[in-house]
Amino acid sequence: MAVDPLIELDGVNKWYHDLHVLRDIDLTVGRGEVIVVIGPSGSGKSTLCRTINRLETVQSGTIRLDGQPLPEEGRALARLRADVGMVFQSFNLFAHKTVLENVALAPVKVRRRGREDAERRALALLDRVGLASQAPKYPAQLSGGQQQRVAIARALAMDPKVLLFDEPTSALDPEMINEVLEVMRQLARDGMTMVVVTHEMGFARASADRVVFMADGRIVEDRTPEEFFTNPRSDRARDFLSKILEH
Repeated sequence: MAVDPLIELDGVNKWYHDLHVLRDIDLTVGRGEVIVVIGPSGSGKSTLCRTINRLETVQSGTIRLDGQPLPEEGRALARLRADVGMVFQSFNLFAHKTVLENVALAPVKVRRRGREDAERRALALLDRVGLASQAPKYPAQLSGGQQQRVAIARALAMDPKVLLFDEPTSALDPEMINEVLEVMRQLARDGMTMVVVTHEMGFARASADRVVFMADGRIVEDRTPEEFFTNPRSDRARDFLSKILEH
């Protein structure tokens, strides 16, 4: 059990019609923990990630953030989403707004910050992800790796309690992956609570506090990276690792 639980999933089940995609999920993420979720495709990793900010609803079980059950809808849900930052596979930036405007927008609209204050903070966050010089550009003028770093800055601009990453590097060319992972590694070192769905085993090994291995909608293993990678307990995990680490 995590010392200071920030996210708690208890007996969570999710179906898409006849497909049982999450099966009795129990998971606790402590404040400041980095949890990396891995597993074969179709194992429920992204769905798990998306239930935490209610982009996906669940049929049974409870999900709590900071001790509070996830709200159903309306204003309370908007507040929850402000506390849970999300970085997607596709960058989802506003094409018609500059990089600076993309990062400053939500704090003004949702957190009701003054524009000047929001832009000053946005610039500081862009600096943190190594992109202060790109602030006046539009997303189309940036590489995929740069766009994803802008998306991370945008998520941070809301001062979230936790950041969710849903395969943040899978749409990127290989040479851009590392620049995004480096930002994520730094966030991990800074103590940001993170739930990361990824295929990047190096990141899982180096930056995760725990590796959660999923298969067929279940959590099969939940262990430290050291334990998981050197001595997986389940046949499913051994099989997965042998395939993925041969490459």
